[in-house]
Amino acid sequence: MRFVGNIIWFVFGGAVLSLMWLLGAILFALTIVGLPLSRGAIEMAKLSAFPFGKEVVHVRELDGKGVTAVTALTGTIGFVVNVIWACTFGIGLFVGHLVAGVINCIFIITIPFGLQSFKLAGLSFWPVGRRVVSVEMARIAREHNAQEKFNKIRAKSGGTSVVAAK
Repeated sequence: MRFVGNIIWFVFGGAVLSLMWLLGAILFALTIVGLPLSRGAIEMAKLSAFPFGKEVVHVRELDGKGVTAVTALTGTIGFVVNVIWACTFGIGLFVGHLVAGVINCIFIITIPFGLQSFKLAGLSFWPVGRRVVSVEMARIAREHNAQEKFNKIRAKSGGTSVVAAK
């Protein structure tokens, strides 16, 4: 079902929106300041082309590094670059995804396509620091992070850590 949804999506607008993301990535790659943004825009271009079966997670959910001096600095730089993106390509992509979502929600059968458009509209402003992964990988990363946080809370309260059994 994902495959069919992705093909229909790509043919009826996903290719155009994906090309808009790629155009932004190329233009920002030409500047040194925009290099971090190019990676995020390419990740979002992948999602715009084939969104079904994919999910967006923050890079910290995948690497598990948490907040350190380096991650705080890259987070600050990412914030500044995201603001630059939002003021340039982010607005256009947001409007494009929003219009596509409204049009898709007119008919009951195309509501899943509208929901994907709305998801992409929300991501249009802040692509830096995001990665596109499969739904299964996103679930595993989130479960692992939740388990780590749970173990830290238990350790602080004097309990023993729990290892996830699967």
